[in-house]
Amino acid sequence: FGAIAREAGWDVWLSVLSTVIIWATPAQVLMAELYATGTSLALIVLGVAIVNMRFLPMSAALAPTLLEGDPPRWRLYIAMGYLAILSWAFSMRRCPRLPPDQRLPYLEGFFLTVLVFGTPATWAGFVLAGVMPGWVTLGLVALPAMFFILVFIDGARLRIDRASLLAGAAVGPPAYLLTPQWSLMVTGLVAGTAAYWADVAMTRREKETRPS
Repeated sequence: FGAIAREAGWDVWLSVLSTVIIWATPAQVLMAELYATGTSLALIVLGVAIVNMRFLPMSAALAPTLLEGDPPRWRLYIAMGYLAILSWAFSMRRCPRLPPDQRLPYLEGFFLTVLVFGTPATWAGFVLAGVMPGWVTLGLVALPAMFFILVFIDGARLRIDRASLLAGAAVGPPAYLLTPQWSLMVTGLVAGTAAYWADVAMTRREKETRPS
């Protein structure tokens, strides 16, 4: 992300601080892109809030598993504040197999480990983007996007997940050409809606053709 922040015109300290405070690469990327295009502060805040709304269903899905250990609520709230796609995915897989009292410590240890390494990595990406050749900088900028694409592909277990990925890949580039400021949100809205209704239609057709 440091390379993206540098390209957007941020300084190194703001880049590192955003990693510690926001701790959500899609929201950081959106914030950097909107800042680079001169978007108003109000719209930047709104965009980041909308992007981070995905953590509400993620938290709701994980919380019951963590609550079985009866952890202190303040620790649970802090841990949920630092929830990310990687820690959520691993916790959803691992925590049900752990004793209840070890589940929240697992999540805390996971996100703290990633945070400890991710924060200096932001600084390193920022610095390297200024001294490396242009093609290396472009590679650093592309790394977060490639990471999330691979994570989403790995987690695409349902048909609607795969449909969303394909629709996003189709809608994303033209949306960016038409409206760079809103391309991420437009892509999510259009591609997500199209994937949802496509899945509904295919499910209905399967039910109609299924032998009774």
